[in-house]
Amino acid sequence: MGKIEDALEIIKRGTNEILLEEGLIEKLKTNKPLVVKAGFDPTAPDLHLGHTVLINKLRQFQDLGHNIHFLIGDFTGMIGDPTGKNVTRKALTQEQVLENAKTYKEQVFKILDEEKTTVVFNSQWMGEMNAADLIKLASNQTVARMLERDDFSKRYASGQPIAIHEFLYPLIQGYDSVALKADIELGGTDQKFNLLMGRELQKGHGQTPQVVLTMPILEGLDGVQKMSKSLNNYIGVSDAPDDMFGKIMSISDELMWRYFELLSFRAMNEIEQFKTDIEEGANPRDIKFLLAKEIISRFHNSNAAEKAQQNFIDRFKKGKVPADIAEFTLQSNEGSLGIAYIIKDSGMTNSTGEAMRMIKQGAVKIDGEKVADTKMLVENNTTKVYQVGKRKFAKVTII
Repeated sequence: MGKIEDALEIIKRGTNEILLEEGLIEKLKTNKPLVVKAGFDPTAPDLHLGHTVLINKLRQFQDLGHNIHFLIGDFTGMIGDPTGKNVTRKALTQEQVLENAKTYKEQVFKILDEEKTTVVFNSQWMGEMNAADLIKLASNQTVARMLERDDFSKRYASGQPIAIHEFLYPLIQGYDSVALKADIELGGTDQKFNLLMGRELQKGHGQTPQVVLTMPILEGLDGVQKMSKSLNNYIGVSDAPDDMFGKIMSISDELMWRYFELLSFRAMNEIEQFKTDIEEGANPRDIKFLLAKEIISRFHNSNAAEKAQQNFIDRFKKGKVPADIAEFTLQSNEGSLGIAYIIKDSGMTNSTGEAMRMIKQGAVKIDGEKVADTKMLVENNTTKVYQVGKRKFAKVTII
């Protein structure tokens, strides 16, 4: 393939939508470094792997020689992004925004090349606007246009309040693209309205409109709902290596390919070969090992990844776990789950009463360690091997 075709293949990998692909091709044909922008409101500084789907794409653009502008929305963060919300969000203070931004940068530079990344704050230009400038910006759109946004329209239809300042959010995000003269902007699928606003405002300012890339929302450990801290189905980029390894190993073999596509930097032909290897008899566990080690190496180091794998293997050997162990994911809204309920709900006993009797008899183990307390609680976001008697085993993830 030619140079542009090679770049397109990399850019399109895992991308949900490109608006417009013809425009992207034209920009790539200039053979000049493009300004690639992504904005982040530092409202929740602890990142998980779902957040890194977009940051990984920025790194790919960086590797292709383009200029990455990592925009921290300290100004918009004080408004609060209403995207996907059914209520008005509380604004953050300037102190909160800056503290969160510091933590953000510490985490994203585990993926991005810090020396080749321009970090900007939109208060640089928004802070210079006076009231007349802001009113002029607001005149670019109508209320009817704003109500086309799904979240706004639903709140309006249900009689829930929409504050006037929330209408400013997509306008300011769009103006960020004008200020940076962005060629490309990335965002999640839920940001499409805001991203397209940038195109409209750039046209109004005589600029060539940016190309919009939307990235998919990554499913969490359950393989159903989006990865989220509030749903306790996440893998945090600051998780300890052993915890990160165990969580990755707990995902289903089917979900593994989704994680490979969106989180791995391996070439797609290499990933396709992994699928062929499994069809020809390779153990999916060994392929998942490669995924876990790659991700842990990125956020910790290769030594930590090797040690986490060995610790994982040792835990299984200690309990003499069979190869065809059953796997379960149990949900708790309380932050933990009782051992008796885990044993019963994973099918190793018929009732919690029977589970308690087995514990009292010394017949229950977790990761090879005998359990003595019938009221023991196991915290959420853990994956452990449970054993009842000599022959009943289950790998259980609590979310």
